[in-house]
Amino acid sequence: MNPRALQADAPGVDYETSKELARHRDIEVRRRLAGRADLRPEVLYFLATDAAPEVRREIARNDTTPRQADLLLARDKAEAVRLDLARKIARLAPDLTTEQREQVREATVQVIEVLARDQEARIRQTIAESLKNLAQAPAHVVGELARDAVLAVSAPVLQFSPLLTDEDLLEIIASEPVQGALTAIAKRSHVAMNVSDALVATALNDESAAPVVTALLDNPSAQIREETLDRILDAAPRTEAWHRPLARRPRLPIGAIRRLASFVAQSLLDQLMDRPDLDPESAKAVAEAVKRRLEADDEDTEAAIAAGADRPLDQAIAAGDRRAAVRGLAKAAGLGEMHIEKILDSRSAKGVMALAWKAGLPVRVAVQLQQRIGGIAPRAVLNPRAGTEYPMKDEEMNWQIEFFTGL
Repeated sequence: MNPRALQADAPGVDYETSKELARHRDIEVRRRLAGRADLRPEVLYFLATDAAPEVRREIARNDTTPRQADLLLARDKAEAVRLDLARKIARLAPDLTTEQREQVREATVQVIEVLARDQEARIRQTIAESLKNLAQAPAHVVGELARDAVLAVSAPVLQFSPLLTDEDLLEIIASEPVQGALTAIAKRSHVAMNVSDALVATALNDESAAPVVTALLDNPSAQIREETLDRILDAAPRTEAWHRPLARRPRLPIGAIRRLASFVAQSLLDQLMDRPDLDPESAKAVAEAVKRRLEADDEDTEAAIAAGADRPLDQAIAAGDRRAAVRGLAKAAGLGEMHIEKILDSRSAKGVMALAWKAGLPVRVAVQLQQRIGGIAPRAVLNPRAGTEYPMKDEEMNWQIEFFTGL
């Protein structure tokens, strides 16, 4: 048989011819045959056992392959075959809700079960992505994927699957799952109060889990009871990443807004006063709290500059108070405030690091200055050498100061 007879636009082949071609010694002939949509199921099943992985991959991609052959391919020794099958099943997964024959649905679920337990994470991830939004997905498979040790597998179903109950989520939270799993839960379209309680309790006991609370606060559909919000506010002054999502959080109690006004950066104070959920009386109370905060900041800054003290400058940087930090840096570095503003506005990690050095700040404060006042992204921040040393030579830092100031 001429292989050209197996082009996509060639007419159909009869049953006897297809059986003959399925045993053809040319792999390319068998591969082209395996991609056809007009073959009898038994021929496709036969090709699923072909010695050549190229042929088995074609069968794995073929939508007309019977599920019994797919189940065989789900355990194929070649990862590429299993991955192609997973991608096909992912494409067909929505049909689980419309398949008319229960036998076909059950066979499809069996294939999904095998692939969801595959040793290769990207195959499990493909299945997780395909099932994450399906209300008719096999619940036991979704449960297994949600507890997977690889975040790329568990995160899609943890964040999106409607099949995970609050009880499931609480059990997963308590099981100390892979890092990042709790953040995925915090991003769900609806987070019940008891789930929020558990997320916050876990995060507050683990310094590395701060992104969990950030995600929860950023999620307007997450329900957070007032007592839990108070626990967040207790820790918030030392966790700047929570300040902006707290200030933007809808339906904050007036007491929480007042507490926020006592420690957030001044750039967020206007947002607190302009919140649309404040009634006139509450708005007045918040405005008074902000006024007291600003007056206290001014008094502390002026006193610190007059006394030449360094500690308030450290505090201003830690609090993200740019105005106080600019004044303190100008005094400590012997530069004009205009030069300080120019360096900070440059978003240059080297420039800001040199400014901290010029001001005589410890290197740990120099790192805070980059992030909290200089607005430098975490991945671009310059970190200390050996934990306590500036990462640049004195000559280079002097050059940076001269570059920005012209002095």
